[in-house]
Amino acid sequence: MLSVALAGKPNAGKSTFYTAATMADADTGNYPFTTIDPNRGVTHVRTRCPCLDLESRCGNDTCHGGKRYVPVELLDVAGLVPGAHEGKGLGNQFLDELTNADVILHVVDASGGTDAEGEPVEAGSYDPLEDVEFIETEMDLWLADIVERNWETIERQARSPEFDFEAALTELLTGVGASEYDVMAVLRELEYETDPGAWSDADREELARLLRERTKPIVVVANKADIAPEENIERLREAAERVIPCTAEGELALRRGVEAGVVDYDPGDEAFEIAAEVSEAQRQGLESVRSVIDQWGGTGVQEALDEAVYGLLDQITVYPVQNETRWTDGQGDVLPDAFLLPSGATPKDLAFAVHSDIGEGYLHAVDAREERRIGEGHELAEGDVIKIVSTAS
Repeated sequence: MLSVALAGKPNAGKSTFYTAATMADADTGNYPFTTIDPNRGVTHVRTRCPCLDLESRCGNDTCHGGKRYVPVELLDVAGLVPGAHEGKGLGNQFLDELTNADVILHVVDASGGTDAEGEPVEAGSYDPLEDVEFIETEMDLWLADIVERNWETIERQARSPEFDFEAALTELLTGVGASEYDVMAVLRELEYETDPGAWSDADREELARLLRERTKPIVVVANKADIAPEENIERLREAAERVIPCTAEGELALRRGVEAGVVDYDPGDEAFEIAAEVSEAQRQGLESVRSVIDQWGGTGVQEALDEAVYGLLDQITVYPVQNETRWTDGQGDVLPDAFLLPSGATPKDLAFAVHSDIGEGYLHAVDAREERRIGEGHELAEGDVIKIVSTAS
């Protein structure tokens, strides 16, 4: 399962975002380091379900009238403060937790109501743009420190006649979540010496930066958009490549309204309906959420998750079935499973995602939409419905 991590300074709204996205209990409070032990939960990205191309909907629990919700892991850990890479605050704990994250949502207090340390200040007295590069810098320095601490080991290894610099570096960096392919891709972008003794601190920092950009891509979540000046949102959009305006509190209010049976809403909708009697205070609160949705096209929680997974990670959703005519599994359930795969994935990649035995025994695949056999190298597309034929089936 893909892992999405929430990063940011204390009091930016990470835990509220986590609760809204997972509807799982998480500590929230107006003081630094509310979150100490990491919260791990399951949230979902939203896409179009192929059942919309059938005469009736699939009936899957994760499909709401053709809106398909695909599970991903969501991780919320302690907030970062300046100097986190040196262990300030709970920084080392947080950064270590990021090792296995596939993508990061950097939750920023767009209202300017918290300072660099996450302490509450008068609204608008702090510039949220100062937070944009903060997470990147801390992660870069954290990775550079790991490389620096292990560099002496690589230098000792270099004394061996069989020394392979790229292999030694790969062994080191796979320990912080990089794949062998990631390391090779980063090295292709660098001009470097294969003698580790010739590397400077600046060389190692550049390696760390490129590795972070590749393995820990970031979407900025401009949270508290309900109270933030619009100017702040626009300036954040100019400062970062991917910025999603968000009201995590608004999304949480809607989700709780759905649970109480007073709101008709699916995560990611651009509108909602009040479906039962509510108090005047509740109505006013919901209408304030509506104004944010009208302004930004949603609460931003679902959009941020979707942008991270489908946009930044360039994932597609593919649906394996056993019956290519009815789009069902062996029990007759329609479109029971949805798998996230990287763009460019093939039927054999899907087979291995379903189960290693299915992949090992792969014979061929069938495009269920067109009811035709497709080749092993065929590139799958978003919404494909695929039958895998395997000796392990």
